[in-house]
Amino acid sequence: MADKKQLRIGLVGTGLMGRAHANGYNRIHNFFPALQYEPKLVAVCSRNEEKVKAFAAQWNFESYETDWKALVAREDIDAVDICTPNDSHFEIALACAAAGKMILCEKPLARTLEEGQQMVDAIQKAGVKTTVWYNYRRIPAVTVAKNIIDSGKLGKIYHYRANFLQDWTISEDLPQGGEGLWRMDVGAAGSGVTGDLLAHCIDTAMWLNGGITDVSAMTETFVKQRMHQLTGKVEPVGIDDACLFHCHFENGSLGLFESTRYARGHKALYTFEVNGADASLKWDLHDMNRLEYFDHRDESQTRGWRSIHITDGDHPYIKNWWIPGCGIGWEHSFVHQVADFLKSLEDGSKCSPTFEEALQTQKVCAAVIDSANSKSWKDTHVDGKYVW
Repeated sequence: MADKKQLRIGLVGTGLMGRAHANGYNRIHNFFPALQYEPKLVAVCSRNEEKVKAFAAQWNFESYETDWKALVAREDIDAVDICTPNDSHFEIALACAAAGKMILCEKPLARTLEEGQQMVDAIQKAGVKTTVWYNYRRIPAVTVAKNIIDSGKLGKIYHYRANFLQDWTISEDLPQGGEGLWRMDVGAAGSGVTGDLLAHCIDTAMWLNGGITDVSAMTETFVKQRMHQLTGKVEPVGIDDACLFHCHFENGSLGLFESTRYARGHKALYTFEVNGADASLKWDLHDMNRLEYFDHRDESQTRGWRSIHITDGDHPYIKNWWIPGCGIGWEHSFVHQVADFLKSLEDGSKCSPTFEEALQTQKVCAAVIDSANSKSWKDTHVDGKYVW
């Protein structure tokens, strides 16, 4: 539509998340036509010119850069989307803030709490709009869970438990570092499953159930040394292959979290369950269009777990897609985050999680690693003023 306002996007990174975000921008015109803003894909950046040129053509970007600093400096870009490995989030975000650019940053916010705090300080000083791509919030069934919890139907909440299980790093021959395997390199990633997988679980948990106050954790690195792709040398492995922690929430409930890349047979098993005095609910990424719900107030002879198929037009986001009964997929959560960001430009709201909110997740991750290293309980110092 000719009267649409444009948000001019510069995307940094052409890996998995670059593709997921680019797809989100490309689908807005088709499925969220009522929005006043639309994304304009101005430029994409990657160091490999052949690769970034092909990416730009495939995903409808008008131009490309091979230096992210050149992209950030461009006056024809309003917002920079950071889809790079964790070790460059900090430097790119600070440059974007200094240039007055809006920032959409992949999770986790940073490698460390110190980096994350400086990023928050920079964007607050610059007054730029931000969001962090904790996309699981935007899966309709997870949003319905949020609505049910906020309604009070569960009653007083006693337990929150979550896990995120994978198996892709079990082979001792798998190298660390470099393209595709930077998540195995502590210098690039900051941590292993804690920042990569549990960060998702923690963000969702605090969004659904409120702040986490303290944690007790243990981690394990099962393969102690691996060859590094960039040096060709066998080097110590610094990331956590597995992490377990339990915690207290601000509302008095108990939390139990587990993540590993050594659960044979699991590629991306992400589940959570919430138990309240009156009702419980649970969700499984492998059946992402369903929410399981149990209400103790139901008549005793028919009381039991019910499976709610989240595909009706009155469910969050679904009216923009297909007819009832026809499910959507993981990639749609990124479309929804783009839509929410554009909507926030219309009404002046924030697009959660902002950098400030994502810093709270960073604080919990830092406390988890600290607890595991010290073998003791650690306070998270989560700031309760943020509304999850």
